[in-house]
Amino acid sequence: MSEQKRSTGIRLTARGAVASVLVFTLLGSLLQALLGLPALIGLMFVAGCGAAVALVNRRDLLSLVVSPPLVFFTATLIAEAVRALGATSPVQALGLGMLTKLSAGAPWLFGGSLLVLLVAWRRGLAQCVRDLREELRAAGPDIPRPRSGDSVGYAPEPEGYFEPKVYGTPREGQ
Repeated sequence: MSEQKRSTGIRLTARGAVASVLVFTLLGSLLQALLGLPALIGLMFVAGCGAAVALVNRRDLLSLVVSPPLVFFTATLIAEAVRALGATSPVQALGLGMLTKLSAGAPWLFGGSLLVLLVAWRRGLAQCVRDLREELRAAGPDIPRPRSGDSVGYAPEPEGYFEPKVYGTPREGQ
């Protein structure tokens, strides 16, 4: 289906897409706790990534591409914090749970991130990067140019640039 045909359907902002990936991942964590299937978190994360990149506005692709690792970490932190509340040592349970879940979820994280990157590239990520470069170039500060007749090739700071400002008037006797 072409991009124009898909544009008539539901579209998410970058925030909505990131939130949907977070909800999918938290739902996977809840289902994993209820059903005991360890791969459920990863599958839901990848499914959330796929749905988000397919539904996000094209101009928000760049924001979505960089967010899956942060979303995965946040969802894992929330799930493990809730799980650690009932432990005798919550801090130790949280630390061990985070280490275990993040290392077990690394392949799913890479898979979801790769899926987002590939689909976003197909949808026009390269154009989003070019647009960002042009915006940054247009909004960037002017580079100081050498003064005419200056053979050194750089423009020194103006007089008094590094001198502190003195406010008010000096007192008598100083």
